[in-house]
Amino acid sequence: MGFLSKNICQVEPSSTLAVAQGVRRLRGLGREVIDLGVGEPDFGTPENVKQAAIKAIREGKTRYVEVNGIPELKSAIVSKFKEQNDIEYQASEIIVSSGCKQVLFNALMATINPGDEVLIPVPYWVTYPEIVRLVGGVPVFIDTNPADGFKVNPNELENAITMRTKWLIFNSPSNPSGSVYTASEIRSLMEVIARHPHVWVLSDDIYEHFVYDGFAFSTPAQVFQDLRHRILTVNGVSKAYAMTGWRIGYCGGPEPLIKAMGVLQGHATSHPCSVSQWAAVEALNSDQGHVERNNQLFRVRRDMIVPIINQSPGLSCDVPRGSFYVYVSCAQLIGKGLPSGKRIGTADDFAEMLLEATGVAVVGGAAFGHRDHFRISYALDDRLLKRAGEFIRDFCSNLH
Repeated sequence: MGFLSKNICQVEPSSTLAVAQGVRRLRGLGREVIDLGVGEPDFGTPENVKQAAIKAIREGKTRYVEVNGIPELKSAIVSKFKEQNDIEYQASEIIVSSGCKQVLFNALMATINPGDEVLIPVPYWVTYPEIVRLVGGVPVFIDTNPADGFKVNPNELENAITMRTKWLIFNSPSNPSGSVYTASEIRSLMEVIARHPHVWVLSDDIYEHFVYDGFAFSTPAQVFQDLRHRILTVNGVSKAYAMTGWRIGYCGGPEPLIKAMGVLQGHATSHPCSVSQWAAVEALNSDQGHVERNNQLFRVRRDMIVPIINQSPGLSCDVPRGSFYVYVSCAQLIGKGLPSGKRIGTADDFAEMLLEATGVAVVGGAAFGHRDHFRISYALDDRLLKRAGEFIRDFCSNLH
């Protein structure tokens, strides 16, 4: 359609939202569906956080507020970064947005010129390359090795950098692979970035609190503080506090960039929801014990689903160290099919056939950068998760 911009015509619809639409369609037909595609915790927002929002409404805190976030929330974020990550930011180096997606969009929109390159390790969250394209940039994908846990190494990073490179998008723990970088691995990557003064790092830490087996989370601005002036550290309350619908993301970074992002936000959406911000203040400032309890719950679920997947003919996956996803290879099933004659050509075909045959929804890997992997979310009730895993195993057993 000639009326639409070239940039929007390059952008693909979200595959995760497409899976959600497929789930709604089958449920509308009366089918039972177990959704392993959704990327949000299944537990509710903590009661004290909900009460803080209700209190804000009753006190009339429902009017326009500061574009970059209310001072109370920015103060809570400054404390969070200092106490949990050992990064010292000033309030002027913080911006609060309507979810992490808006943080990412603001940062790239404020810095990308046509043709600028953004490095994205594969596999990646589906939205990264689409935002880059939308703002006129060029996503440059860095292939990683499954044997290395899908983690980019310094040589791969060095070889990908050109004079057009503007950003590296760094995500640990990873969506979709669940891989987590050690402090030593992060330092090695930042040493490469330090040699290229024109390259900045956007660190997406949204799954920070979902690490297992005694793993210690680290983030680039913490590990390599000499590079702090070229790192944007992104986080939010959606995952750790089960506040996906509240739409509060935030970041810390160099003041000139934060100011530019604020100018953009002021003309786009203005400030994020005032009531949600007061809820986020309570989430960050209150007791964090529930975060650790939920972490242990997810570890148990991970340890339940991974063996079932690895017992399924033709499927294989490693034990993820972070996030709440399992990234599964179905390469051995390519070419196989059902008695009906329909055959698997890609992981997306596998996901479509699995949903139709069993009512189990997973996300095919094409949107993550792989045609022979799919993603499972184990943020689901234990009983349903086990049942879904058994459905997957039986489905694979019936392929010819």
